[in-house]
Amino acid sequence: MGKRRGVRDPVNKLFGWVRRRSAKVKTFLGTVATVSALVALWYFVRDHNHFFVASEAVHAAGIVVLIYKLTKKKTCSGLSLKSQEITALFVAVRLYCSLMMENDIHTFLDGATLMSTLWVIYMIRFKLKSTYIKELDNMQLYRIVVAAAILALFVHPVTPHYSLNRFFWAFSVYLESVSVLPQLRLMQNAKMVEPFTGHYVFALGISRFLSCAHWILRIVETRGRYFYIWGGGYLWVPAILISETVQTFILADFCYYYVKSIVDGQLLVRLPCPV
Repeated sequence: MGKRRGVRDPVNKLFGWVRRRSAKVKTFLGTVATVSALVALWYFVRDHNHFFVASEAVHAAGIVVLIYKLTKKKTCSGLSLKSQEITALFVAVRLYCSLMMENDIHTFLDGATLMSTLWVIYMIRFKLKSTYIKELDNMQLYRIVVAAAILALFVHPVTPHYSLNRFFWAFSVYLESVSVLPQLRLMQNAKMVEPFTGHYVFALGISRFLSCAHWILRIVETRGRYFYIWGGGYLWVPAILISETVQTFILADFCYYYVKSIVDGQLLVRLPCPV
């Protein structure tokens, strides 16, 4: 026990030091950490396309955690049904686009993700609905869906074929970027996150970072030419990059408190301030 505590103490001191810094200093430190991680990925991962596969695999691992929670613990407390419904919607749209345009490993991964997400929705809606806290899951979905659809009408990839598919593709990207908001709202309302939900949301944070890293490194690798890869759709790649960055920063604050809780040996993630 003494050895374990000795290893943990320096990390606790580091978290304590960071917690006492101003918001500007925390932002700077977070930026430095992010850039350092990107540089490490740049040097150690040869094929940056693997980031997409890794991102989807980490997301799948998060869903496996949810499946364990729902089947073994027999409760869906702390889970947002609305986030799961948004996830099912954007994955279904992305799967359709993948079937039309790519039909590769991403198609298989999206199909598996969609089926497992639909199962989670079924469990929350029917089997475990008595443990679902609807009052805390109070974000309005139609605003998110409508906003994503409007943005997709104006900013989407310009390709010679699949004119309708390019709208669907953009819609799925924008919807994915805000799909976690209902889950974060629920956790903010509860002020506390139980372990398995915390594991799931942390997996989403890692997944989003890997996806964001893919786009950033591809742009760096091509010295900016990747911005113009979609013909006339010059706004499309910047829009994707902004969407991925938004997702990453939305989850960054939660990931900080998650790691801190793990270091402190706590089972519950406590949120002292809104996420």
